[in-house]
Parts: sequence; structure tokens; C-alpha cells
Amino acid sequence: MTEPLSVSNQKVVPKHKAALQEKYNKEPKKVEKDLTSETAKLPIPTGWRLLVLPFKQKQKTKGGIIITDDALDRAQVASTCGLVLSVGPDAYKDIERYPKGPWCKKGSWVIFARYAGSRIKIEGGEVRLLNDDEVLATVEDPEEIFHEM
Repeated sequence: MTEPLSVSNQKVVPKHKAALQEKYNKEPKKVEKDLTSETAKLPIPTGWRLLVLPFKQKQKTKGGIIITDDALDRAQVASTCGLVLSVGPDAYKDIERYPKGPWCKKGSWVIFARYAGSRIKIEGGEVRLLNDDEVLATVEDPEEIFHEM
């Protein structure tokens, strides 16, 4: 049995090969991970709580030295830095406690005590639920904070 032929670019090409060429000549679609579905899995802070994603320091220095997990833990004993993912509806609303307004907002980098808040395990690490008064400070870039090892 002979296969039907199609004419493509003035060459005689079998029909199944022409279909494959058309498929691979199309621009590939970019596969983007749907972040909205990932963030939907995170807990929503209630009351005066903040949802914070702790910052993880790099395990390799600029010079190429690999830092052990124990050394990283010792460097972060005093305090921890994290990114505020979301803020509860009542956080920083008490004008008597916060007369100058909120200490931080969504997207801010904050410093908090090592054992502050509730730890919630997620895929790839953990997030923390902190009370609004457990924020010790805010920073612009967490990598600029230096801890002696």
C-alpha cells in the first residue's frame, strides 16, 4: 500500500513527515509555572499575624568555599531574616501600639528572633506565622547582613 504524498516547498514529502515538520517549525510555547496556584496553598494569616518566608543564605561564598549547614545555623542563631508574603487584616491597626503606622508591609524584608512564630512546613522549606510585634527590624537586602562564622 502506498502512502499519500503532499507537496511542500516543491518537494514531494510523505504526509506524516510534512505533519511532523509543521509541528516542529512552530514556535515552542513557553511553559510558565502558575504561581497563583502555589500561593493558594499557603496559609492566610488571620488577625494581627504576618506570613513570612525565611531567607536562606547561600551555601557557597563568592570565593567558592562551601559552607556547612552547621556553620549556617550558627551564623543565624541570633536572628533570622524573611520576606513578608502576606499581612493579616488586623496587623498594625492598633494606633496606640503603632502610632507611626505599620512597621512593614507585603514584600518587605524583616528580621525576627530565631524561635519567633509558628513554623509551617511547605514543599521546599518552611514559612512562619509571626505576630506583628515580633518584627525586630526591616532591611533592604538580606544578603548585606553579615554574621560572623
